[in-house]
Amino acid sequence: MSMQRARAGLSLLGTRPWALICSPGARPIVDMSYSHHFVDFQGSSIPTSMKKLLVTQLSPDFRKAVTLMPSVPVPVPGDGDLLIRNRYIGINASDINFSSGRYDTSVKPPFDIGFEGIGEVVALGLSASKTFTVGQPVAYVKFGSFAEYTVIPANIAIPVPLVKPELLTLLVSGTTAYISLKQFGHLSDGKKVLVTAAAGGTGQFAIQLAKHAKCYVIGTCSSEEKAGFLKSIGCDLPINYKSENVASVIKKKFPEGVDAVYESVGGEMFDMAVNCLATKGHLIVIGFISGYQTPQGILPIKAGALPAVLLRKSASVHGFFLNHYLSEYKEAIMALVKLYQSGKLVCEVDNGELSPEGKFTGLESVFHAVDYMYTGKNIGKIVVELPHLVNSKL
Repeated sequence: MSMQRARAGLSLLGTRPWALICSPGARPIVDMSYSHHFVDFQGSSIPTSMKKLLVTQLSPDFRKAVTLMPSVPVPVPGDGDLLIRNRYIGINASDINFSSGRYDTSVKPPFDIGFEGIGEVVALGLSASKTFTVGQPVAYVKFGSFAEYTVIPANIAIPVPLVKPELLTLLVSGTTAYISLKQFGHLSDGKKVLVTAAAGGTGQFAIQLAKHAKCYVIGTCSSEEKAGFLKSIGCDLPINYKSENVASVIKKKFPEGVDAVYESVGGEMFDMAVNCLATKGHLIVIGFISGYQTPQGILPIKAGALPAVLLRKSASVHGFFLNHYLSEYKEAIMALVKLYQSGKLVCEVDNGELSPEGKFTGLESVFHAVDYMYTGKNIGKIVVELPHLVNSKL
């Protein structure tokens, strides 16, 4: 919520005080002017201004589309809201689709960006205090996470045991793999599953979930280091497409094709995956990262042959967009957290330590993190840390 919206809300409330709870044992702070420095659970001052990223023009070039705002007002939570101090934010391939205006053509700049974050509650509205407390670690999926502080409705906050970047990997990447495979993968013992970009943020989960379903799993990757990682999380057949012909390897080992494909690359990789489908096979499209940075947002595919190929095999292609399956989200995130806590799920985080600029720290490094993702060198989910001057108890 912006300061202007918060003030508008006050005018509707008339003379009733609007209060924020900001520290255990402290009286609620009634702040009519919004010039007050709120006090958080550590006894340190929440600043009145913060840094955030803002989409200021539409472009597939993230650096052209997005501007770092060095000083904007810290948002004020409404009655049912939480103010989150972001500690880790997730980088997604679709950040470029969002900043280029492809998801919602009716939205015009400037607008917020960033899909997910994890941090602690530092202030909250009175009704939100019935279910959350100041200092509580929470995760969330909501536009606007590329900021030092974000206001979210309490009803979408996900309580987590600790502020850990590993848990952040589950919010979008993990749930995308879980729900899409459950809905369209038709996985069962002995099925052959191909995962493209398998060592990436969401591919790592598709590999592991297919293995939990007792499938034989093939994963494409771009280096021997990534192939080693894939083996470590259970991939039966990693294929380095830089040194091997993926289609030839699959055809030689499985002449009848694969039963399911989890596809996120697009272009030539999509064509190859379609041709590798077995009779009655299923291909799930969760993205096409190879084309996101192009003006059209997608690389050409041999779409003219697609109907004939699918008909000949009685095969299917399903698109999957997480926003359309939010009714399945709660069950998915609970199942994934349970697997992680039981040690049955690896949540690999790439914080950029091996990137040219080093570890991704601070909002400024989001630009480096996005560039790094499109080099294809990351292993696991790319996460940016947002350090704060205060020392966290978490």
